[in-house]
Amino acid sequence: MGDKRIYDFKEGEVLLVNKPLNWTSFDVVNKLRYNIKHKLKVKKIKVGHAGTLDPLADGLLIICTGKKTKTIDELMGLEKSYSGIIRLGSTTPSYDLETEIDQTFSTEHITNDLIRATSKNMIGVQDQYPPIFSAKKVEGKKAYDLARKGHEFELKPKKIEILEFEITNIDGNDVHFIISCSKGTYIRSIAHDFGKALESGAHLAALRRESIGKYGLEHAKTVEDWLDEINNSELIQHKDLNN
Repeated sequence: MGDKRIYDFKEGEVLLVNKPLNWTSFDVVNKLRYNIKHKLKVKKIKVGHAGTLDPLADGLLIICTGKKTKTIDELMGLEKSYSGIIRLGSTTPSYDLETEIDQTFSTEHITNDLIRATSKNMIGVQDQYPPIFSAKKVEGKKAYDLARKGHEFELKPKKIEILEFEITNIDGNDVHFIISCSKGTYIRSIAHDFGKALESGAHLAALRRESIGKYGLEHAKTVEDWLDEINNSELIQHKDLNN
């Protein structure tokens, strides 16, 4: 009874959420914001996330509230780590499972040693082309909106750094990995480039964000757990919250 947490969402809280599959990052923000507003009986409160996680990925999403939203840029700049599966032998336009396979490739020449050597060769600073199915802006419009309409365009490369690329298991054409990387890195693009480097093709089949800086997935709560926490904990009220 005595260890019940007291939350001050206006002064700011940093919430570690285990984002479920098929939810957008904004789905999580909107769900938590709605419940915080309802519990506090206010019309508005600042809630934002520190780094988008694709709907087909799960794992750590950092949500900031109130004055802590001012730290979002700092949090987004932190090193991130992921685990997942790269599937060899085929590509998709989105570089993941959001779109259907568009090309298939031979994998007969690919050995386990080649897979491991290729992952080591990809470590370091490099130019990376974002997927065309991304939120990057092209003349003011989101790239994925243009891509879904069939428009042809190329996004500009961006300097990124792969700090770690460890192969944890190889199961046929499914390559399990752990990657640590800099801000702005697309793991989908790493999967695509990995396939090219193997003189084959590849796409991302599963992705989980394990950490952002010092914040780890093992300390995150599910959305449902956070809703219980919000609804059953004591929240500090501020008279000027609607101003």
